[in-house]
This record gives sequence, C-alpha cells and structure tokens, in this order.
Amino acid sequence: MSQAQQLLSLSRAARLVGVSRSTLQKNIRVGALETFEGKIAITDLLRVYPNTSMEDETMLEKVTEIKAKARPKRGQHDATTLPSPEVLASRLTLLNQDLINISSWLNRYTCLIDKVKQKLQALQISDNELLNKEIPALYDWLESELQAQPTQVDKKAQLFAKSTFLRLMAANIKVLPSGREFFVEGTASILEAALHAGLNLSYGCASGNCGACKARIISGEVHKIREHDYIISDREKNLGYMLMCSNTAITDLVLEAAEAKCSEDILSRKIVGKVKKLERLTEDMVLLQVQTPRTKTLRFISGQSVTLTLAEDISGDYAIASCPCDGQHLQFHICKQPNNVFVEYVFNQLQPLQTLLIEGPKGNFLLQKESTNPAIFLAYEEGFAPIKSLIEHATALESAETLHLNWFAASTGRHYLNNLCRAWGDALDEFSYNKYIASEAELSTEISAMLQKQANLAQSEIYVAGKKIFVDACTANLAGLKIPETQIHTIIMDS
Repeated sequence: MSQAQQLLSLSRAARLVGVSRSTLQKNIRVGALETFEGKIAITDLLRVYPNTSMEDETMLEKVTEIKAKARPKRGQHDATTLPSPEVLASRLTLLNQDLINISSWLNRYTCLIDKVKQKLQALQISDNELLNKEIPALYDWLESELQAQPTQVDKKAQLFAKSTFLRLMAANIKVLPSGREFFVEGTASILEAALHAGLNLSYGCASGNCGACKARIISGEVHKIREHDYIISDREKNLGYMLMCSNTAITDLVLEAAEAKCSEDILSRKIVGKVKKLERLTEDMVLLQVQTPRTKTLRFISGQSVTLTLAEDISGDYAIASCPCDGQHLQFHICKQPNNVFVEYVFNQLQPLQTLLIEGPKGNFLLQKESTNPAIFLAYEEGFAPIKSLIEHATALESAETLHLNWFAASTGRHYLNNLCRAWGDALDEFSYNKYIASEAELSTEISAMLQKQANLAQSEIYVAGKKIFVDACTANLAGLKIPETQIHTIIMDS
C-alpha cells in the first residue's frame, strides 16, 4: 500500500485515537507529529499513540454526549442514526473500489516477491563461491518469513480498518478558505453538521428557500436529502454549487463556503419565538429556554446578546447562554433583581408557549476562533451565561489547546450550574474548572491569587464576564502582569 493511501485528515486521526484536534495540533506544533499536506500518516500516529484502543471509545462517547446536551437536535435529521440506504450504497461502492486498489497492490507485491525468489534461485547456480554460500541461506530465510504466521496483531492494519469503517459511517468535510474540518454523520445535512461542529457558516431559513447556505464543491460527492425552492442556475450547477441545508455528503468533501468572522458579518434580525421551558435553577435564577421557528432561526456568534421583548413592550438585554450551533433553541440566565420589570414578569407571569420578540444579535464579546492558544474564562455569577456559550463553542471547534474556567460568586449557591461545569471537567481532558467565593471587597485579592496559579497565562486568550467591579479587578490584575490587551476580551453585565 502506498504512503498516500495511509494518510489521515487531522479530524479523522483525532477521532481514531480518541483525542481532540487541539491535542494533535499541539503535538504537531512541538514536533512530535509531522504532517504531509495537512494530513498525518498512520505510522506516525501509532508512534505517538502506541496504546490506541481499537474498540474502547468510552471517552469519545462521553465527549459526544456532552456536546449533544449543549446542542438540542434539529428537526428530523438525527446525526446519531445510520446514513440513508442511498448514501450507504454509494459509500460501499467507493470503499469497494478502494479494496480493489488495495488487492491490486497486494497482487503486485506478491508478483515482485515471486520474481525475487526466481532471481535468487537463478543465482544459486552461479560459479561465484560467495554467492553459492550466501544465496541459499537468503532464499531459505525469505521462504521462512513468507510462510510464518504473524505473532501479534498488526495495529497499523487495525487502525486502517477502523478508519475505513469510519469512512462508511461519516464523511469528513474541509471548508475553504478557513481550512476548518468537521464530520457529517447519520442523515444530517452538511449545514446541520457544520453548525453542530461550531462553524459560523452563512445560512438563513435552513429549509431550502433563501439560498444563503449556497456553497461550492471543490472535490467529493453529495446526495440531495430534500427538495428546495431556491433555484440554482445551470451555470452555478456546472461550477459545483449546491445548498448545504438540502444535501448530505457521500464522500469526504472539500467545500468553498463563507464563514462569519466578526459581529459585522451577521445582520440583526427580529424573530418571534416562544417560551419552550422555564427552569428555576435556584431561588433567584431562572433558566429561560426560547425556541425560534425552524424556518427563521437566530444566527449569532458565541458571546453575543439579544433584546428580549415580552408582553406590553417589557424588554431586557441578555447574553445568549447557548451554543451558536443551534440557533433554534436559545438559553438565557435570568437573575432576580429588585425593581426590574422584565425580571419580575419572567419570575411571576411568564408561561411556557408564550411568545416573545427576539432582536439581535449584537456585541463583540466573541470567541477568538483562529487562536489555538489556551483559553482562560473568568466569570462572576450570571456572567457565566456568555462564558457558557463560548465554552460550548470552543468545545465544538476543538481549536484551543486547553480550556480553564474560573467562576466567582459572592456566596455559596450562586454557581447555579455547578454540576454542568463538573461534567465538562469529567468528560473533557483539556478542560479544568475552579469555583471561588469572594465578596466584592475581596475580589481583587482573590483574582490576583488565582492568576498567580494559572499556567500559560502570558500565552492565553482571556475572557472576562460579570459586573463592572469584577471586570475592572480582572483587567487591572492582568495589566499588572503585563498581559497584552489584545489577549483580554471583556463584557460588563451590570444590571
């Protein structure tokens, strides 16, 4: 088998050995792994991860479960199901061609070995005394090696077989010009899979009407899973354009598609949603879940906010506490506050299925997606809302080497989603979580002590969210430690 047939994309290699893409990127950066045109050889992968299990995927399943909880399923296309019969048949046909090619290589090697044996036999009748002595021994050794049974399992072959099975179950997609990668699994559309992987691709209705999710196929094959009203011209079809919301991937794909890089790339919208759930997390904290129409979801970047307007024009600005990978299901953390009409309505009058107006998104407290540096998150009480969105997005992208959450509160019980943070710590190798109790008077001292213990502080992207007194204390301490302002990202959430 040629070297080219044993190269894996970064995403597929990470999945095979059960680590994150960011972990592989770190190994590449320090020189432990080499890449060939952006891909990794199976031999190098096994050298760095010699104890890779071919069957036990417990950790991968735990991470998948954490991600699934962060992103409610969208519509009828469930990524946990098998691909459709049409897609499976197409993938089997392609894999069959690969097996034919592999068999051809094996047959070629078998013929070469036979020719070597013939030449060795011919050399045995030579008049050269040295050849007469060495050639029979070499011939006997070769014959013995060919007939010997393997004494141990070939892990290289096992990993290749596992990769082949993964190709049957999921297609790997690479998006240009960003170079980001993700998998399309089950019967999910390319758009659904991209959003669930944390990519901010362009889209509008997500149902084939607007054409906003149009992308160009550079290489690979797709399969249409739903008809669409938007008309793609014959010229665009010839150039390889299709709608990501209406197609799934048959093979690995390379696509050319636009991605939002900053808040200006996403237009503000007004959407009428409805209350899906009101959950009292603590006596003074409500988790508000809002659902938008499937044909008019909210496109946003993690860390952004919206204006929520209830009955009688009662409104309030709140950070979105959920991942942008699902713009149909939004979460908000509503903290009880005195003399706040919006909050009083939420706590005392708001009911499930009630409608409300969502306007946005807005704000520039954004995840630095291009950075692979460690990410440190500093939150004060309900400042955890936008931080939660950033963490879930970073987990989906698997770009940062490590994620560190430090959650401050004035009293015990104010870490209202403590169990969720602990679950992240249990499931994600690259994630750490610490909680702190500190009054406003103690904040600066506690923050200083925490930062002194933080590893890789000077090389990290630092995200700070909470009351002004907290944000000011954090930025002052970071300035004292000579951390560049370009690495500090803040949002003030005073009432």
